[in-house]
Amino acid sequence: MSDAYTWIYLDADGAPMSGEPLVDSTFPTQADAEAWFAEGWQELADAGVAAVTLQRNGIDVYGPMSLEAG
Repeated sequence: MSDAYTWIYLDADGAPMSGEPLVDSTFPTQADAEAWFAEGWQELADAGVAAVTLQRNGIDVYGPMSLEAG
């Protein structure tokens, strides 16, 4: 079984978000997932995402991590 890293998007209340324009992608490594996030976190924040959690095969690696500046 290969690893699958995914980002879970959370609203201000901590509830999962989905749909446009959020990308529901899997990544083969944690580094790939983090590189993608580093390039696009501001777009996620602009779309209303308040926090993210990184999961590996459905288990939390870390998070929730706030996208709020400060």
